[in-house]
Amino acid sequence: MPATTLQQTESLPDAYPDAPAGLSTAATALSADMIWQRIEAYVARRWTERDLVWIVEGPGEWHPPLAPASVRGVEVWSSADEWETATLSPSPLGGYYLPCTGPYRFTATVGGGSPAPAVPEGVTEAFRRLAEYMAAKPGKAGASRESVAAGSITISSSRDPAWMASAMQNSGAGDLLRSLRRV
Repeated sequence: MPATTLQQTESLPDAYPDAPAGLSTAATALSADMIWQRIEAYVARRWTERDLVWIVEGPGEWHPPLAPASVRGVEVWSSADEWETATLSPSPLGGYYLPCTGPYRFTATVGGGSPAPAVPEGVTEAFRRLAEYMAAKPGKAGASRESVAAGSITISSSRDPAWMASAMQNSGAGDLLRSLRRV
């Protein structure tokens, strides 16, 4: 029976990886941190180091839902209404075995490492696709359909009102990140 992650509190990293080279002028003007935050919200992998706390309820086996993760401490909520240091047994599949309901507090560092991990080419391409999609000309604010006429020629276009909310899927970035996807 798996344990349940109740809460995940993740701090921001000191810096995100650099934006890839070769972006258009419009895509370069976007905040690279904003693009990285969208990618990280979609995947279970981190490339730059930051602190994190998970609150987990047992019993059962639990694995950190983000990687790479280095757990620095585990505490369990006691009957004295305070956190007490806990020592947990490893689970057969490489996580932790939580013997009772807890809750447990895992303090960890995720991302980074020494040397700093290189961002895979697929993730770099996902960044590029997402940035270029988000830099596209949005059209008239609030309009989902517009038409321009010049004499006998009319050019019409339409766009889903949720086009920016679907950027990860519509840009093709989500397909490239599928193997790193959160479950």
